[in-house]
Amino acid sequence: MANKKGSASNIKMPDVNELFGLGQESEEQAEKVVEVAIEKLYSFNAHPFKVLDDEKMQETVESIREHGVICPLIVRQGKEDGYEIIAGHRRKRACELLGLETIPCFIRDFTDEEATITMVDSNIQREELLYSEKAYAYKMKLDAIRKQGQRTDLTSRQVGRKLEAADEVGEKSGESGRQVQRFIRLTFLIKPLLDYVDEKRIPVNSGIELSYLEAEEQEQLYQTIERLCVFPSLAQAKKLKELSRAGKLNGNGIEIVLSDEKPAALTVRLQRKKLDAYFPADYSAEQMEATIYGLLEEWSFKQGNRQEG
Repeated sequence: MANKKGSASNIKMPDVNELFGLGQESEEQAEKVVEVAIEKLYSFNAHPFKVLDDEKMQETVESIREHGVICPLIVRQGKEDGYEIIAGHRRKRACELLGLETIPCFIRDFTDEEATITMVDSNIQREELLYSEKAYAYKMKLDAIRKQGQRTDLTSRQVGRKLEAADEVGEKSGESGRQVQRFIRLTFLIKPLLDYVDEKRIPVNSGIELSYLEAEEQEQLYQTIERLCVFPSLAQAKKLKELSRAGKLNGNGIEIVLSDEKPAALTVRLQRKKLDAYFPADYSAEQMEATIYGLLEEWSFKQGNRQEG
């Protein structure tokens, strides 16, 4: 437990004023923190970020146990007497695990678009986001910006300079509009294929190419992957996309493409730092290489793989 507490104590908590845009308000205008019963809080509609009871969650639990909830949740009035969480889903879960009955909150009067933008921006800079989380978050924010028709930040202040919508979506996370659009393409994948992308069985670039396949074609692809235990490379994904656009993709074609895989060239990297422990200091790279090949020849002969001479 000592290690976990130490880890939790090292968590850098963001400044509340900076995170939630309170710095410009006078003391009279400053929002009040309201203690809200946990049972009255519910998740944001279509919240794209997973809340897991993992090591990070345990660190959050230990931090709240020791310091309390430093950053109040941002919520808005929901249906009946409940409140929709805009920012703070993980903190809410940590408080549940601690058995707390109430959580400090800022209650904001947000439109749907303002709430969506705030929800995404408060989560998008987290480490180790899944590709699917980022993809759906970017899509939600882009849709909100387009509906809004103007740029709005956490304090709902307008800025004079207009940005391209996709560029604006990626502004908080330092990604270009083009990269944002590529991530959003992943939302066109059926869930089993998107899960493969999250699990890194299908490379993200391959997943983007496969997102252009029709849903029925993606389902056929998934069934073929399951049967052959083969995942499409980028070259294969591009070929499948090409066949789909030409209206020539079917189950047989998918199997042919996935079966036509040239073996990747074997690459072995030797680190000079490690090799230096076995060679004289004045040995050149060429001398090291010659010695290594000589030793491999001897080893191969002893294994019976080669003939002498």
